[in-house]
Amino acid sequence: MKIAIVSDIHDNLANLKIFLSFIKKEGVKIIFCCGDLTSPETLDYLISDFNGKVFLTLGNADQRKEILEKFSKGNLELTLFESFGEVKIKNLKIAFSHFLEEIKNPLQKYDFVFYGHSHRPSLENLGETIILNPGNLAGLYYKATFAILDTENKKIDLKILEKIKNSTGCPGLR
Repeated sequence: MKIAIVSDIHDNLANLKIFLSFIKKEGVKIIFCCGDLTSPETLDYLISDFNGKVFLTLGNADQRKEILEKFSKGNLELTLFESFGEVKIKNLKIAFSHFLEEIKNPLQKYDFVFYGHSHRPSLENLGETIILNPGNLAGLYYKATFAILDTENKKIDLKILEKIKNSTGCPGLR
């Protein structure tokens, strides 16, 4: 199964559109979003244009009150965590948050730890645990990036949005 990991969208709907088009073609079934979508409208666009499950934790730039009011009531496509999420998928233990320091348990308890905030992609190992920051989809400070995890082989690929757009002719980014 393929999982997309994204963070720091910051209401950039053009980049979100390219991202969603790409992951649909790749057969992605689950998205982990590590915060800073920013507005409820961006979250609404994300879940309405993706035919799969979305796990979201909120970040410091999110309109927290508005998002919680609109989306905390039983949406089958969305599982919303305020600051820290913990999920088990295909026998993989995954923790995610906007801030790495929000993950309270020892990081080694998990197979994967996802976080955002810095806008800079990074990938490191802590023993058997893989710690990933997918960068930012908005393209702020660094190129717009996200990651794809293949749960079968536990391989993570970092994707640079402009390379996807240029290679596929995806609309949306000018």
